[in-house]
Amino acid sequence: MLAKGTPWWIGVFSLLSLVPIYFYRGGGQPIFLLLAVIPLVLNLPLLLFFRDPERRIGEGVVSPADGRVMDVYREGRYHRINIFMNVHNVHVNRAPVDCTVVSVERKSGGFIPAFDKDSDRNERVITTIKTRHGTWTLTQIAGAVARRIVPYVSGGEELGRGERFGLIRFGSRVDLKFILPKGMEISVKPGDRVLAGASCLASQEKGRYQG
Repeated sequence: MLAKGTPWWIGVFSLLSLVPIYFYRGGGQPIFLLLAVIPLVLNLPLLLFFRDPERRIGEGVVSPADGRVMDVYREGRYHRINIFMNVHNVHVNRAPVDCTVVSVERKSGGFIPAFDKDSDRNERVITTIKTRHGTWTLTQIAGAVARRIVPYVSGGEELGRGERFGLIRFGSRVDLKFILPKGMEISVKPGDRVLAGASCLASQEKGRYQG
C-alpha cells in the first residue's frame, strides 16, 4: 500500500517497464526484457520509501512517527519527544491519541539535516490538536533531503489514536509537545526505536525515563 501523497510520477515511471515488454511479446529481442527491468529496479527504493503498512495500534500515547528517539525532556508543564526519521523508515505520521485538529500551520525555513540541533529553524508544519488531556502540538520538520511535507488533515477534523495525519517525503523529524496524561509515565528514552501508531511513548505502566 502506497502512502497518500506519493508523487504521481512514481507510478508513471513503473508503467515505463510495460513498453519494452510489449515489444518483446511482439517478437522483439531479449534486450527488451532488460529495458523493462531497469525502470522497476530504479523505482524500487521509492516504492519502499512511500510504503504505508497497516499497524496494530498501541495503547496510551503512541508514537507519531517511525524512527529513533532523539530527545525526551520537559518544558514547564509540557513534555517533548523528538523523533528522527531516516530514509528507510515509513514516513507516514499518525495521531498520538484521540483528538480534534485545531489548526495546521506551515512555516517556511531552511533545510538543515533533521538530526542537527539547529533544524528547529527548518521548513515545518505545526499541527495543533485538542485532546482530553489539553492542547498538544505535532511538528513535522523537513530535513536536508525532505523538502515536502504533505498534511492529510485540516482544522476541525477528528482523529482517532493511530490515524494518519500527514507525510514527510525523505529523511526528516517529528516533535511531539504534550501534557503527560494523569497516571501515565514516559516509556521511551533517547536512542529507542519506535513505530508510528504502534510504539507507546507514555503509558500507565511504570516508565523507564523521566526526562
